[in-house]
This record gives sequence, structure tokens and C-alpha cells, in this order.
Amino acid sequence: MLKSRNIALCIILSIVTCGIYMWYWIVVLTDDTNQIAGEPGDTSGVMALVLSIVTCGIYGMYWAYKRGEKIDKAHQNRGEAASNGGVLYLILYIFGGIIALALIQNEVNKFADV
Repeated sequence: MLKSRNIALCIILSIVTCGIYMWYWIVVLTDDTNQIAGEPGDTSGVMALVLSIVTCGIYGMYWAYKRGEKIDKAHQNRGEAASNGGVLYLILYIFGGIIALALIQNEVNKFADV
């Protein structure tokens, strides 16, 4: 079951905890986007976090792009038009990671509210 999260609270917690909450946020966003895309067996949130840490954040760029693809796939599965969100999330992740996370959470919230 998807959980709708308050984006402002997630951003504040990420700042207050010096990024520790952001790690948790990445884990749950990964699992949530896998679920809405209908691919629950894909790379888990914990594995995405470990790969991001091991590669010093390089995997995070790939992760952001893949989240956009998963969200696009979920929109297509619902018969909606899909944009190329992967490129947007990649660029935003490079220049301000928390902005990309907020936009991804916004899309997940749309699916959770349905």
C-alpha cells in the first residue's frame, strides 16, 4: 500500500537530520515507484541506497533517471500521457537532489491518493 507523504515535512526532516532522513526517503521512494510501475521485484530501496553510498553518489544519478522511467511507465499503465520525467529528475538530482526527491514524491502521492 502506497503512503502519501507530506513533501514539506520530508524536506524539513532531511535538513534537520543533516541528510539522514533523505537516505530513508530514497529507500521508500524506490520501493514506492517500483510498486506503482508494477515491478516490485526490481532493485530494492535498500540496495539503491547501498549502491549510492558505495559509488559516492554516482548511482544516485542513474537512480533519479530510472525513477522518472518508472513513473512514466505507471502513467502509461493507467492510460495517461507520460512525459520524459527521467531527464528532468536526473538534471534536478545533479543540481539539487532534494528537489528531485520532492517532485518524485509528488508523483507518488498522486498514485497513493487514487
